[in-house]
Amino acid sequence: MVGPSGGGKSTIASLLTRFWDVKSGEILLRGTDIRKIPLAALMDNISMVFQRVYLFQDTVYNNIALGRPDASREEVIEAAKKARCFDFITELPDGFDTVIGEGGTSLSGGQAQRLSIARCILKDSPIVILDEATASVDADNESYIQQAISELCKGKTLLVIAHRLNTIAHADNIMVIKDGEIAESGDHKSLMDMGGIYYNMVTKRAVSTGWKN
Repeated sequence: MVGPSGGGKSTIASLLTRFWDVKSGEILLRGTDIRKIPLAALMDNISMVFQRVYLFQDTVYNNIALGRPDASREEVIEAAKKARCFDFITELPDGFDTVIGEGGTSLSGGQAQRLSIARCILKDSPIVILDEATASVDADNESYIQQAISELCKGKTLLVIAHRLNTIAHADNIMVIKDGEIAESGDHKSLMDMGGIYYNMVTKRAVSTGWKN
């Protein structure tokens, strides 16, 4: 999902996770209205990675294991490797047993983001929501995070809210959200051929960053 700020992209993600409920219409998950699915069961099927990551003042290990508390240590370590955070964890004073500051204040933004992705990899939910997951990290960390996201999303249904259009050019379906509605929908090529809102967004992005579609 792409589009101007305030258009409703994050609202859609919040409705899917039932942070709020729809006032009309319905959201179906495999044909069932999500309001009829027990909230705990719904949350078991959804993993979320947000631009602002929240980590607890606890060990690195426990912050990852939060994704699936019954996981073995080997599974936690494997999730860390897939999320491209194993190397920096082993360089911390106590490795996986290092206590990090509340909110991840003792880590860089990219490191905290990768721990959040490791948590989701461990949870292994069939639906993954990424809300501007790479928006506030530098280019080096973005590369690591994109690798981690690739691991996270294998075999999943992925819903991405993105400003960096080059990260979603290969999506199966791109929805342009404007003023609370889907203004355009299709894959990258069909939307570019349409010459509408998405085309203008990509063109402006290419001019400002040098990105070629």
